[in-house]
Amino acid sequence: MADVRLTEIRKSFGALDIIKGVDLSIETGEFVVFVGPSGCGKSTLLRMIAGLEDITSGELTIGGSVMNDVDPSKRGIAMVFQSYALYPHMTVRENMGFALRFAGMAKEEIERRVTDAANILELGPLMDRKPKALSGGQRQRVAIGRAIVRNPDVFLFDEPLSNLDAELRVHMRVEIAKLHKTLKSTIIYVTHDQVEAMTLADKIVVLRAGVVEQVGAPLDLYDDPNNTFVAGFIGSPRMNFLKAQVASIAPGFVTVSLANQPDVQLRLPAAAPSVKVGDEVSIGVRPEHFRAAGQGDADLVVAVDVAEHLGNTSYVYAHVSAGERIIIERAESRSAINREKLTVGLSAASSFLFDSAGTRVR
Repeated sequence: MADVRLTEIRKSFGALDIIKGVDLSIETGEFVVFVGPSGCGKSTLLRMIAGLEDITSGELTIGGSVMNDVDPSKRGIAMVFQSYALYPHMTVRENMGFALRFAGMAKEEIERRVTDAANILELGPLMDRKPKALSGGQRQRVAIGRAIVRNPDVFLFDEPLSNLDAELRVHMRVEIAKLHKTLKSTIIYVTHDQVEAMTLADKIVVLRAGVVEQVGAPLDLYDDPNNTFVAGFIGSPRMNFLKAQVASIAPGFVTVSLANQPDVQLRLPAAAPSVKVGDEVSIGVRPEHFRAAGQGDADLVVAVDVAEHLGNTSYVYAHVSAGERIIIERAESRSAINREKLTVGLSAASSFLFDSAGTRVR
């Protein structure tokens, strides 16, 4: 196992900058997830660590050694791709041992490593099957086993579950989490699915347009986002954002009025706020932080579009005005939700305040 350090890493294709000066430290044994929307640069960054993309500038080290110009096969990494990339004419056993045979390893050592990996991944009954006889989840386990047998310093996963159906994705998330606990290895994992990121990661790296927006433990990012991008990306369902305007500022507090219901005001604690009276801002409220009417610091009336009942919890999809849609999580009787309008309470203690640029004010 080894640590990974990225210092001012940049990647450009001609005049187009893809990765724009990333600084990142990944400790030995950490499970780090790169997350962000399509096109944010997360897979490009992973491929640069793997050596599949050249680094335009900056320095990459693995285990203290500079890897910028080192061949991918000599970096001590193993990569699991979105496509399983199994040889269709080989059995599971042959697929898992192929790289070791190609490297000239002794037959007995290959057999030992393949058997150990098969035991970890519970592949024993499948060893003599060919890929066409395997399910998607089984094929991905074989691809992971092929990485394990190499005893890498660092595992790299590039959206490994995106080709699986929803139920299999949940199962494989559990399997990968168990694998990390068993091997205690350094894992760098790329996904666009923030649920995967929250489930698996010790540390999440949120990327947007080639820039790291925030790095932290999953619940730290959930509870303490730096801006509206992170706040809206981390969490399912996403955070709601209500348009508002600064009505007044007092020492340690900012009072805002909602843009579409100006009689609704919320007094929010904010030390040395970077906003002034009259500024346009937004209030961030997570779906589970809405209160029952009269139980918050202010009441908000919304028009209900549809209620989604999921057993003990219901999600209400509603709007404050045209174009300002919100999601409310409720644990109350279904009959109380099945109406055209709903009054909910806003809590100052569990609301976030963002300025017009999307930067967190409190």
